[in-house]
Amino acid sequence: MAAGAQGSALEERSRRTREAGSGDGLARRSVYDYVVVGAGPNGLGIAAYLSRWGFSVCVLEARPEIGGGAENAEPVPGYSIDPHAVFFYGGAAPGVEQLELGKYGFRLSPLTENISIRPDGVAMYQRRELFDGSMSPESLLEGLGASPDAAKFYIEFMTNLGPHKIDFLRSIYWTPPYDHRWGVGKADLPEVKIFKEFVPIWDDALLEMSLYEWAEEIGLPDPIRCGMMIGSWGNGPHPFFKGMLIPCFGVSQLMSVTNASPVGGMHSLAHALVRSALAAGARVYVNAPVSEVIVRDGQAVGVRVADEGVLEEKTIHANLGVIMGTHVKQLPGLVGSGALAPEFVQRIEDLSLKGGGLYVANFLTTETPVFAAAPDAFKDTAEPTVFVLNCDTPSLIDGLMRDIHTFRTHPTSLDHYAGVWFLNNGVHDRSRVRGGEYHVIGMNLQVPAPEEHRDGPDAVNRASDEIVANIKELVRQYAPNMTPDKFVHTFVNTPYDSSFRNLGFVGGNWMGLRESENEWGPRKPLPELARYRTPIDGLYLCNQTSHPGGLCLMAVPYNLMHILHEDYEEVASTTPDWWYPSPWHITDKDAGTR
Repeated sequence: MAAGAQGSALEERSRRTREAGSGDGLARRSVYDYVVVGAGPNGLGIAAYLSRWGFSVCVLEARPEIGGGAENAEPVPGYSIDPHAVFFYGGAAPGVEQLELGKYGFRLSPLTENISIRPDGVAMYQRRELFDGSMSPESLLEGLGASPDAAKFYIEFMTNLGPHKIDFLRSIYWTPPYDHRWGVGKADLPEVKIFKEFVPIWDDALLEMSLYEWAEEIGLPDPIRCGMMIGSWGNGPHPFFKGMLIPCFGVSQLMSVTNASPVGGMHSLAHALVRSALAAGARVYVNAPVSEVIVRDGQAVGVRVADEGVLEEKTIHANLGVIMGTHVKQLPGLVGSGALAPEFVQRIEDLSLKGGGLYVANFLTTETPVFAAAPDAFKDTAEPTVFVLNCDTPSLIDGLMRDIHTFRTHPTSLDHYAGVWFLNNGVHDRSRVRGGEYHVIGMNLQVPAPEEHRDGPDAVNRASDEIVANIKELVRQYAPNMTPDKFVHTFVNTPYDSSFRNLGFVGGNWMGLRESENEWGPRKPLPELARYRTPIDGLYLCNQTSHPGGLCLMAVPYNLMHILHEDYEEVASTTPDWWYPSPWHITDKDAGTR
């Protein structure tokens, strides 16, 4: 860039920054550079990026509060629960540093111990033992049923991958997906190149495998295999989908970067993101549901707020672009008839929501579980922060999957309550139990997405009392001290509830759609939408339906900034010093497609 042009760009950036920080002047305006629809972690993330970049940004949230899936509730004073997201998966996210989240109050509370427990109550392994040097990993794996060769293979692979795990995860999640038109072979994807470097024996046949097949092929012992499968399934990629080995393995490794949850609950992530955006001049409005994205001559030029919204000004103009932090299935309704081709609208409607939803329950208890069958298994950690029940053999998980995918119902037998995750929140984060009298225990269980349940979308809600009773009985079988009187309050959020509480949770699914190979990477959510652009100029996607999916990753906003950098000279010419792009990003210009 020539010196004169660079100086002009810096002056323009400075002007935008001053204007964005002018407070009252901006609040009175109805014209912004970018309008963001939805104040979940993705909408807030892109607002923070753009406002810190120097642009004027307006965020419109339909609900009375920000946060979306990164939400907290305090149903009893002094006790904080997570109705939706419970883990922080963004330990490798560039946004933690780029958006200065620590400066704006973001803190993590380490999960002190993760333990898997057999149906007879005996602890199978404590996950920190695998690679922390507290015992021989070979002995641990062989004790769980692995052959010496399988133990050696897995330890060598994980040890080799360890120092490169952040790069591996960033190559999957924190880089824009490749355009499907480029014809990039799967073996040439960056995550595959990294992965194969550290697999002791590589074969391209692995690229067509499911996680289940790979774990069986290398001889992983059942407890570890089941833990990976449940971790993958609960976070998106299905462990039985062909060709999804690397996404499934990757998602199972995300939490290991930090192994922590935000202090105070997931809403503290949203608080840090919104503080970062507000400090740079963004304006965030709640009770402001958007009823229409205004399109003129194929260009998104603003939005209209519904009549019931609290904003007096119902039309908000966007000089540069509109960014949708809402589910892709809401796109046709927001842009109106005629703005999109009928065939394209039909394919959006046909996107599958099948793949499971998460039934979330939070309990206030007078005690924490004591697993009497293995009192010495926890050593110096009498109260594990994460424990997984009924996660011993694949047959247990098969029963649950058969209920959900074949019979299309919630678990019908207590034996099918497989791989149930519990998070003992008060043990690792005392700020969650300020009342001091009770403990807070959250749990997740896989059930069908509402639209897929054979008995109707509200079937799980109708069966909720039965499900809660079964969960309590399951816990009691492992921890006899947890008799019914120890559960004093129960708070349930079903997938059906989620679809009403959060407009982005269509189908009650964290991912918004299934993450099979034909809806992943350069095909997610549809091939022409995978790089966040829509057929309408200036209208972009920034939601969990976009690559790489849900979870609180802070990945979609980071990836979208690459695309905005390509599409807008105003963005490219004002690139701040704190921004660093993905080293694996290929621009459309370089690929010859724009």
